Amino acid sequence: MQQQTAVRAEIVVDVICAHSYIGWTRFARAAARLREEGVDVQVDVLPFELAPGAPTTGSPLLEVLRHAFGEHAVTNALALADRAVDEGLSFDYGRAVATGTFEAHRLILLAGRQGHAEQMTERLFRAHFTDGLHIGDPQVLARLAAEVGVRIDDEAAAGSAEELKQRLEYVRGHGVRGVPVFVVDGVPPMTGEQPEDALYGALRSAAGRA
Repeated sequence: MQQQTAVRAEIVVDVICAHSYIGWTRFARAAARLREEGVDVQVDVLPFELAPGAPTTGSPLLEVLRHAFGEHAVTNALALADRAVDEGLSFDYGRAVATGTFEAHRLILLAGRQGHAEQMTERLFRAHFTDGLHIGDPQVLARLAAEVGVRIDDEAAAGSAEELKQRLEYVRGHGVRGVPVFVVDGVPPMTGEQPEDALYGALRSAAGRA
């Protein structure tokens, strides 16, 4: 296979999904390895809502989990936090805020238009899981956008809500029912928390370097 200088990957995530954050972190490391080899890894971040239409009032996450799913859901979340340490991540569920993520995904869309989708996605994950920030709050989102250098004025945001709805429908239409999902050029879709080496192998295969 001829070696490629660029590889395209679609990653479907929700920024309040712990499995997405772990998978995203592993993919980022895999992509960095291939970029060091001179391959341009182009990433399109696609949206998925774990809880479509969920309120953005900002209730404590552990209380919401306990009320909705029982104590075992809290236990599972805390176990994920322990496992995240192995990935170099810090999950502070004691401060985490439950929220709908439509507006957070819209911010990622705007960031993608401006070439900052990966940076914005990473910042939103960290804001939710580590910093205890309410990523459904417009003021918080505006502050995070400014940190990354993403414009959110009316001109920059034109048509973004409708485009986001189309992207959500695109994801649903392809049968995605859970995240993360990784779709790399010419490689079968990969779901769940894939090992870093598996993601790196998929990227190398797409680049003709396997």
